[in-house]
Amino acid sequence: MKIVTIVGARPQFIKAAAVSRVIRDQYSEKIQELLVHTGQHYDENMSKVFFEDLDIPEPKFNLEISGGQHGAMTGRMLEGIEKILIAEMPDWVLIYGDTNSTLAGALAAAKLHIPVAHVEAGLRSFNMRMPEEVNRILSDRVSTKLFCPTQTAVDNLKAEGVTQGVHNVGDVMYDVALFYKNIATERSKVKQQLGLKDREFALATCHRAENTDDLTRLTEILKGLSAISRSMPVVLPLHPRTRKIIDQHGLQTYLDQLLVVEPLAFLDMIALEQSASVILTDSGGVQKEAFFYNVPCITMRDETEWVETVDIGWNTLVGASSQKIEQAVLSRNPLSGTFSPYGNGQAASNILAQLFENA
Repeated sequence: MKIVTIVGARPQFIKAAAVSRVIRDQYSEKIQELLVHTGQHYDENMSKVFFEDLDIPEPKFNLEISGGQHGAMTGRMLEGIEKILIAEMPDWVLIYGDTNSTLAGALAAAKLHIPVAHVEAGLRSFNMRMPEEVNRILSDRVSTKLFCPTQTAVDNLKAEGVTQGVHNVGDVMYDVALFYKNIATERSKVKQQLGLKDREFALATCHRAENTDDLTRLTEILKGLSAISRSMPVVLPLHPRTRKIIDQHGLQTYLDQLLVVEPLAFLDMIALEQSASVILTDSGGVQKEAFFYNVPCITMRDETEWVETVDIGWNTLVGASSQKIEQAVLSRNPLSGTFSPYGNGQAASNILAQLFENA
């Protein structure tokens, strides 16, 4: 069996690493996987070290497509991916998440009548202003196999009339979290380099367009983080696009009390997530990682795809209000108990068993 895996953003490589590892360990003589990097997210940390940390080979194809409006970017990706699929004619195209790369891979494969398998199918924010929501809905519509991370995702698809090929396999990010938990602790020196102590700092990220492209929301978030820094260090790995907007609008003063660092290497980020007292983010992946590592999470958005973490009280939605952000940090209360809405850490194995069943 030949699988072409389409990825374009750092989180997608991390998720794909879990599946690639199982292919290598359990299906090396039965499955050939070709990795296609669209180039959607340029990240200096996505270097040889990044691939060594993940223990995966560098992509066979790199389209080097980034920048521009959504339509133009997706169109260029569609053209590039189509050429690769015509040349390779795989048995499956495997896509992850909700980026423009996801949608381009789904459309290119569907038009060539190549079966599409969508990992993280069924997620919904119910906010059609988010480009990610459009991408995930359209990708689900043309997918043959819809690999859902939770029962909520299965239910979302059922409500839309999609029941064929739907499987609750668990969350590949849980596989990743379990695999790298101890590795990150052993290898990363980031805490020592930044002078941080366990459970005595906050970790924050902010990169989503709904926050960075809205000056009022971005200002409120920065004000909230600045207020928190009066009681504990706040580490902010700053996304290049967020930094550019902050500089353009003269918001640098809000960064003065924060520990601002460049985007972190994968293992360094995992190490800080495990050690933080609280995590503040607008990232879907970081929300779940906070849950996996038993760290209270405050989500600086108005909604989340990962409603399970909110329902059980581990994750607090605060929108972009500096007052709500500060109050949520002050009132955080780590939970006890065992909750397993994301499977048992065997999502990648479940995905490949389903694909190989149809070989």
